[in-house]
Amino acid sequence: MAAGRCRGCAGDELATVLDLGRVAAADHFPPATAPVDEPRHALRMDLCAACGLAQLAEDDTGAEEPRGVEPRALREQAAEAVASVAADGLLRGATVREFGSPHGGSWLPLLTARGLTEVGGRADIVLDCFGIMHEPDQQAAFLERAAATEPDGTLLIQYHSLATIVSARQWNALRHGHFAYYSLAALRRLLRDAGMSVTTAWRFELYGGTVLIAARHGRHEPGAAVRTVLDDEAAYITPVAAQALQRAATRHATQLRNWLTAMTEKGHRIYAYGAASRAVAVFESAGLHRGLITAVADASPAKHGRRMPGTDIPIITPDELDTAAPDFVLLMLPDLFPEVSASLPRLAERWVIDGPGGPEPSPIA
Repeated sequence: MAAGRCRGCAGDELATVLDLGRVAAADHFPPATAPVDEPRHALRMDLCAACGLAQLAEDDTGAEEPRGVEPRALREQAAEAVASVAADGLLRGATVREFGSPHGGSWLPLLTARGLTEVGGRADIVLDCFGIMHEPDQQAAFLERAAATEPDGTLLIQYHSLATIVSARQWNALRHGHFAYYSLAALRRLLRDAGMSVTTAWRFELYGGTVLIAARHGRHEPGAAVRTVLDDEAAYITPVAAQALQRAATRHATQLRNWLTAMTEKGHRIYAYGAASRAVAVFESAGLHRGLITAVADASPAKHGRRMPGTDIPIITPDELDTAAPDFVLLMLPDLFPEVSASLPRLAERWVIDGPGGPEPSPIA
């Protein structure tokens, strides 16, 4: 896609709604011993006035992200989503194809268990769960998924809602490698241009609010669930509304830095959990270092022995975190709380959940 053009409709009416300046690449985790001198890259979100697609303005990063371990929350939500689609009678046909996500995880076992056969070509059920947002050319990506769907088939796409991102001030959803942030209104336009219509939708609590849509070839009237989502998101997907993310980013970084500084000055040892890509901009924006956070634990073996991009903070195993027994553990991914609190019971009263409003005690602290 040409510079200055929308990734979805190729229009040139783009407005910047969030600019985080230049930060380290979110998908490059250097060895823990490597000097903190990696290049910084622009990180900015634009919103297209023509089609409504929120998007990564530019991305000159190219590192391959270490594959993560799929959290229990995602596995449970996948099972719930497949059950919902089946209950509505939409798992029709014999074949399934999945466009995967680099973050790991797959719905294929859930679908093949229901009698569908995986294929590499056109399929009756085509699935994309958090995958399509990683495509720089959004227009081409939707055309590809439409072409992969049989004429009478169903395309299923799950996405983290832009309305959720804006209403919950989830500014750190912006990261390198994530090229699009969808409202249902923008998604309908992208699919319409690919010859498909959104027919129904389901909402889930994952990440504070995700949406799964079903689409079919041709022109079809949207169901009541689609109209409800469109009505509910309308107040949060305008440029003026989305610009609240800029203020949230500044406030969050300041509050986190102040809390960590105050705790360390009192002699508390603080670790974190979740070396996720969305934590990179938080760490950089708040100017974090080992003097404030000793280390970050993560379940992904591919990240152990490395450090958080742009900082000197090493990444360790959950067992190492348990052994360290810090005074506080800052959880960077709130959805992980039920899983990590159960797997690390000795840390039960030490969790602090990071969020746009700053660090907050865990539900059981």
